[in-house]
Amino acid sequence: MAINKGREMIETILALFIILIACVELCDAATVVDVYRLIQYDLSGVPFGSRFSRLNHHASYSYPLLSSTDLSRSVLIIPLRELNITFLRECITQKRAFGGILLLLPQEFSSESKDDSKEDGQMYGNDRMRSILAELEQLLIHANLPYPVYFAFEDEKIDAILTDVKRKDAVGQSPTATTGGYKLVAAVPEPKKIASAAITNIQGWLPGLRTDGDANQLPTIAIVASYDTFGAAPALSVGSDSNGSGVVALLEIARLFSRLYSNPKTRGRYNLLFGLTSGGPYNYNGTMKWLRSLDQRVRESIDYAVCLNSVGSWNDELWIHVSKPPENAYIKQVFESFSSVAEELGVKVSLKHKKINISNPRKILSYPILRIHVEFGYPVTPPERIHVAWEHEQFSRVRVTALTLSGLSVAPGLLESTGGLLDSRKFVDQKAIHRSVKLVAESLGVILYSNPDMLPNIELIADSI
Repeated sequence: MAINKGREMIETILALFIILIACVELCDAATVVDVYRLIQYDLSGVPFGSRFSRLNHHASYSYPLLSSTDLSRSVLIIPLRELNITFLRECITQKRAFGGILLLLPQEFSSESKDDSKEDGQMYGNDRMRSILAELEQLLIHANLPYPVYFAFEDEKIDAILTDVKRKDAVGQSPTATTGGYKLVAAVPEPKKIASAAITNIQGWLPGLRTDGDANQLPTIAIVASYDTFGAAPALSVGSDSNGSGVVALLEIARLFSRLYSNPKTRGRYNLLFGLTSGGPYNYNGTMKWLRSLDQRVRESIDYAVCLNSVGSWNDELWIHVSKPPENAYIKQVFESFSSVAEELGVKVSLKHKKINISNPRKILSYPILRIHVEFGYPVTPPERIHVAWEHEQFSRVRVTALTLSGLSVAPGLLESTGGLLDSRKFVDQKAIHRSVKLVAESLGVILYSNPDMLPNIELIADSI
């Protein structure tokens, strides 16, 4: 995880905590449950998420009666299946006081679920729950909450406790030390601010083959993928599709071409530059840092860069997103190559052009300054700051032609599609990644081995995948 120094600071990598649910009725019993705390972070000095972590309040399920119930000393347990997102948003906007919130997620959203009854890539959970979870995550990461918020996954222990809490709330029996009930306790230390988050970029290089007497520098093709994630609960933000799928595809493509380039007879007349970049959710700051750190001669030798993003959950169409006009010679060459291979694979590749402003690159070096019109609610992004939606846009700002190949047809908004709660391994289709690798590798092969005598190398690529 990487953020611009001193400005956009993820204040802690909040992973797994333990919450103790204690029954204080006739006997003392305790159940330990794994929970995941809501992220806390700053954007240009403005706090978001929740600064609070300690819990020591009774559990309540007065959710349908919130308007007439004082829950300032209660932890509200809300299953995602029963969540009214509109009502929760109103509570946040109206500054309703809670002792804390525990959000229960269905097991199918857990990356550790033992349920293997469904085929790889099949969508778990119904569309409504997925939509609600996506909206919930955006609500929480763009709010500043004055109480702790935790996530947990449903199981038999949690379900039994919730059933009992519902029963007592239904008859108006408020949980106290004398009347009994459940107390939720999370005795954890206060998180410490990360003083300086490091940006780590990784690169690899495959030199092309020069012909005898050729003194000119060989052109370079860059294949790039960003690997960082951002989500409401950092420990659950594994980013299997955004952008784990892009990373896997890049590594497999690098493996294939390293085999070809290890033999001078099958080495292409392009250098291949591979880059794994940090800071993707944060305006691709790691990509900009990497580009600036490259030797100027290497950067100027790049004909174009192919950025891989979210290529693990598409059906029959991928999108090529570009900033330069489609008439650009390199863009045209790549699109024609990809389209030709896609047709052979029985899939479709579409081109989408989005013009960007590169006149003042300094505007995008720090994360957009966010101002809040109300203390709790959605922030507003001022128009003078630029949101970098795609990784290739950073290449465009240093005058390098680039494109992004993605299963997403529309540019994601601020902190959207960054590997959050929904983006687990279960929602990634291994076959989609395989097709993405095949498409990119064979398309590059057409360009690298345009000489008819080298065409067998393209078949070698296809057979190696």
